[in-house]
Amino acid sequence: MNKSREILVCVVCVLLVVLTGCSIQRRVKRADKKFAIGEYFAAADIYKECYGRISTKKDRELKGYVAYQQGECYRLINNPRAANCYQSALRCKYYQQDSIVFLHAAQVLQYQGKYKDAIKHYESYLESHPDDYVAQAGRYACMKIDDWRKETSRYKIAEAKQFNAQRTSNFAPMFIGQQNDALMFTSNRQEKQRGTKKLKRPSNVTGQQLFQLFQTRKNAAGQWEEIVPAEGLCGDQQAEEQQQQNDSTEKQAGAAELGVCTFSRDGRVMYFTYSRPINGQDLGAKIYKSERASGEWGEAQEVKLFADSSITVGHPALNLSGDTLYFVSDAPGGQGGKDIWFAEADGSNWTNPQPLPSSINTSADEMYPYIHADGTLYFSSNGHPGYGGLDIFKAERDSAGKDSTIWVLYNMGAPFNTNGDDFGITFDGNTQNGYFSSNRNEKKGFDKIYQFTLPEMEFVAEGLITDEQGNALSDAKLRLVGSDGTNSKLNARRDGTYKIKLKRDVKYAMLVTARGYLNTKERFETMDMKDSKTYHYDFVLSPISRPVKMDNIFYEFGSWQLTKASEEELLTLVKLLQDNPNITIELSAHTDLVGNDEFNQELSQKRAQSCCNFLINHGIESDRLTPVGYGKNRPVVADKALHDKYKFIPQEQVLDEAFILSLPADQQEICNQINRRTEFKVLKTTYKLY
Repeated sequence: MNKSREILVCVVCVLLVVLTGCSIQRRVKRADKKFAIGEYFAAADIYKECYGRISTKKDRELKGYVAYQQGECYRLINNPRAANCYQSALRCKYYQQDSIVFLHAAQVLQYQGKYKDAIKHYESYLESHPDDYVAQAGRYACMKIDDWRKETSRYKIAEAKQFNAQRTSNFAPMFIGQQNDALMFTSNRQEKQRGTKKLKRPSNVTGQQLFQLFQTRKNAAGQWEEIVPAEGLCGDQQAEEQQQQNDSTEKQAGAAELGVCTFSRDGRVMYFTYSRPINGQDLGAKIYKSERASGEWGEAQEVKLFADSSITVGHPALNLSGDTLYFVSDAPGGQGGKDIWFAEADGSNWTNPQPLPSSINTSADEMYPYIHADGTLYFSSNGHPGYGGLDIFKAERDSAGKDSTIWVLYNMGAPFNTNGDDFGITFDGNTQNGYFSSNRNEKKGFDKIYQFTLPEMEFVAEGLITDEQGNALSDAKLRLVGSDGTNSKLNARRDGTYKIKLKRDVKYAMLVTARGYLNTKERFETMDMKDSKTYHYDFVLSPISRPVKMDNIFYEFGSWQLTKASEEELLTLVKLLQDNPNITIELSAHTDLVGNDEFNQELSQKRAQSCCNFLINHGIESDRLTPVGYGKNRPVVADKALHDKYKFIPQEQVLDEAFILSLPADQQEICNQINRRTEFKVLKTTYKLY
């Protein structure tokens, strides 16, 4: 009897193992079916349950597959658990079944901002797929991310809090027509009905509440009014009826969802994405069309784009003329994943659907197309080099090339793009202002709407005009001449300051004059500027009636040899002579009281000549220059500025030998330094005038 019991127990155990294995196999197949029709959230729950019941030792291959599929579900609904699932699949050596696990693991890590880890997985995938563009683009982007983050942009962004609601996703805003005073967007916020929230079954695709279209309008003050559901569209009543039908069955399909819309130029026709369950199954999205009448949207009709009704389409976008409809589909004939397609208007029908070229579409996902009023295509992609997740790109037709089908692609960069999902951009008419969506910095992955603006670039020239002693010249005048034909005059303010507004892509010359002073000129340009800029130029005008000391003129000790440090000051004098071509000057050098008169006289003369030689070598006519060495015979007479700087020197005091020798040693050296100087003064203002 005991032996019979043992045999019976063994048989039961075997049957339990077999039945358990069959049960797991059936549940995996059920999850696979849900995955195939896009019910990722529902599929992920089943895969998760199965994973814990599969033995790594007995069925490592199946466990790896289930972990990978679970990771795929989470990746497609932006759940951060995807990374852990892929790691589990790698531990089960799922890459021996399909190396794609490396690519998707890399994409998820990049999405999480773990760029170094992502590079390793991209490289592992490239070992077996060296020509894969998406992997190459991902690896390149991860390596360049530090450089990209240093780049600046003039765009300013801020959360559009008036459109967002807590613990909900809000995305894909779109202006209703060209008036830009009404906006529609996709949201899964809960509608209030009779003081309570009207809850619906979460989506089997995302696990979130169902998405619907909401709209708002600006009031007379330019403020956005209350956000309300888009009235009259299919979805609410039909979804409720479908949900009730599903509740009476065991098929548990989600209710209808609406989202991602576009409008005709006059705002009277709308195309939108509509996902409706049929016979208890979510069978993908379609594009529907509705026309507005009496303030409400009329009955929607499906837009037929493909003969095969099983093909999923969505994310419609109209060009300005309304004769081309762009949309997203996974139809055969694309590059793989979700691609952007377009169809042409033929009366009330759309014909000749075809995908955009490989310069736009990749084997990953390209979604959320938008056509700017200027014809530029904007879209989001996780297949081109980007920061991670979906990045916003703009594409312009290659006008320089012969092939008009070629598009030149640009990543919009920061602040638009982050390692999260950034998508669903729309512009306010023909401007560079508008809205877009992002789940940046959102731990639970909720999408929010952000506002962006592009401030106008401003170019300004400003500064201060003084004499050589720092006194403001309130009677100074400025003349601005530009390559665009600008020829304007401006008086300096009482405090000697000025400010002039400039234009972009212009070459300017600015002349500054004042009675009794030499002219000075400055040249600058605003060509190819990428940001606003203020050009600050302070002008020091040299007097005609008195000598001007030249600072920073230095000679080798006891020599007339100019040092390298003197060149900048002498080049300033070259410019002054060029700006005033009708003057001649005396250029003089002075020594201190150290040394005998004969030596000092000869040294100062040679120093003055050295300065003149420099000027001549830089294009100044020699007959405009008179070098003179005064030795120690012309000591400085202190003015107010010198007295203010050195209180021990009285105003109007001559720094002669008697005064200097009466001072302490340190003050004597200061006075000697002051006397050691190079000056110029104007001799004539009529050179070659007659």
